Amino acid sequence: MTDPGSDQLMLLCRGRRLLCALPLGALVETMRPLPLTPIGGAPAFVRGVCVIRGTPTPVVDLGALLESPDPPAPMRFVTLKVAERRVALAVEEVLGFRRLGAALALPPLLGGVGRDAVAALGRLDAELLLVLEASRLVPEEVFSLAHGESPA
Repeated sequence: MTDPGSDQLMLLCRGRRLLCALPLGALVETMRPLPLTPIGGAPAFVRGVCVIRGTPTPVVDLGALLESPDPPAPMRFVTLKVAERRVALAVEEVLGFRRLGAALALPPLLGGVGRDAVAALGRLDAELLLVLEASRLVPEEVFSLAHGESPA
């Protein structure tokens, strides 16, 4: 799990209007969006599955996961390693890398579908920053659907 109090290098990106940070240790690559195949029965924040480097990979709309309105078309995929699996986040913009420090915390009443994915909240300049926990972005049943398995 991400230690929100540690000083670590993070990838900054935008999921709709939200500024988000992902731990560099989970990052595999960023790329242009690839063609998607929808998955029946998947949660609304799952855009579908695409094949990245020969592997079926679920694609999560970061803005939808965090319940942000006004969905623009994603401009980039950010591929992350989650345990032994991969997931691609559909984001509007990749802003680069930034070292974040101890001024981050998680309020106890954070609500919404994506709340488990948020490890901490903070501020970057004058903007709200959500620090995400890569291992909690995608429920296990989404990986099962992406690989054609029946969810348990």
